[in-house]
Amino acid sequence: MAPRSFTRSGRSLAPPAVVWPLVAEADRWKEWSFLDRSGLETEGSPVPDGVGAVRSFTRYGVGSREQVVAWDPPNHLGYTILQGFPVRDYRADVVLAALAAGASGATGTSVTWSVRFEPRYPGTGAATEAVLRWIIQGFVTSLVRYADRQYAAAD
Repeated sequence: MAPRSFTRSGRSLAPPAVVWPLVAEADRWKEWSFLDRSGLETEGSPVPDGVGAVRSFTRYGVGSREQVVAWDPPNHLGYTILQGFPVRDYRADVVLAALAAGASGATGTSVTWSVRFEPRYPGTGAATEAVLRWIIQGFVTSLVRYADRQYAAAD
């Protein structure tokens, strides 16, 4: 089965310092996403949410377990799925990049969420990709909206 990949992106008005903890700290995902539980099963390094951390995310008792494989605050979080989706070799990278002030003086953060995986079962690649695209787009949209609200409230 051929590997599949896709990227979803968004733009927040908030700087990376506001966006990073929302995506990097597993416990915070339930604040901004559709998930009702999120947290760490195993701590990583050099901080609890860092490389090696095992994170668990659920909605209505169904979810996934992931392991952090890249940690470069406040720019890059990489993770693999350990359980929860019918995929192999799943890898996602969330990259945050500060946006320079334009003519309006506005700054912010570019959010790029890239995913690559292989379907576990023959004939399921397109359906699995469609579901993952929908989930990841939901994460990007929710993350950006929440970060924008947090940033506006801090002003």
